[in-house]
Amino acid sequence: MNQWQVGDVRITRIVELEIAGGTRFILPDATREACLTLDWLRPHFMDAEGNLVMSVHALVVDTGSRRIIVDTCIGNDKERSIPTWSHLQTSFLQDLTAAGYPPETIDTVLCTHLHVDHVGWNTMLVDGRWVPTFPNARYLLAEPEWRHWDGADDDPMNENVLDDSVRPVFEAGLVDLVDWQHQVCDEVNLEPTPGHTPGHVSIHIRSGGQEALITGDCIHHPCQMSRTDWCSSADADQAQGRRTREDLLARYADGDVLVIGTHFATPTAGRVRTRAAGGYWLDVD
Repeated sequence: MNQWQVGDVRITRIVELEIAGGTRFILPDATREACLTLDWLRPHFMDAEGNLVMSVHALVVDTGSRRIIVDTCIGNDKERSIPTWSHLQTSFLQDLTAAGYPPETIDTVLCTHLHVDHVGWNTMLVDGRWVPTFPNARYLLAEPEWRHWDGADDDPMNENVLDDSVRPVFEAGLVDLVDWQHQVCDEVNLEPTPGHTPGHVSIHIRSGGQEALITGDCIHHPCQMSRTDWCSSADADQAQGRRTREDLLARYADGDVLVIGTHFATPTAGRVRTRAAGGYWLDVD
């Protein structure tokens, strides 16, 4: 578990999975040979052989008056096309509770987008039914993202996902569709970062003169900071995704905004710095 303090806001990372290797299907250009040229990725984000390390985790944003969970991972018991993600049995909810955030104390759920590994713990299996994991929360979905996926259940990237992880919270009356620049509270707002999906958002936190950005999947792995041209095979619009990534990195480079990657392995967060050889790198906390 990692924690960061941004002014009066505490951000806590709850890990579901963290693995090395197996990333070629999502970043096909990130071969071992190509990644080994990016020395700064070691030891946190790449092993000695050039295998990338990636994480699936949620982030709890605690403002003192609000308890917000950002992206809810893969989830237990769910049938998925990726074998290592199918019918998981992890300790995610126990870990969340041990961190001081029992599910019933969460008041807001934010999903940067509606892919399989960002909505899974929206629901859990109880007596053969998918029920909301966070019964006292409002689930805020960016309206452009929902409009894209509603009716697109046959998309192979998201097989079964809406039915078991999104529609049940609609049926429970817990969803609010919001503008993709929505101000969640004084400290937290959505920031449009399209490309990976049409309505993809990142999460911006401001408190006490400090700032942080939770990326979502506009940057899957820190290697894409140095190689912005390495696009994800899961991007709906790779050209737009690259433009978004480059604009975001240029905006935050060499400043004090803490960038927290939704799939970045431990230590997960740092500041974007300009790289002498071109592109950027992540100066980790």
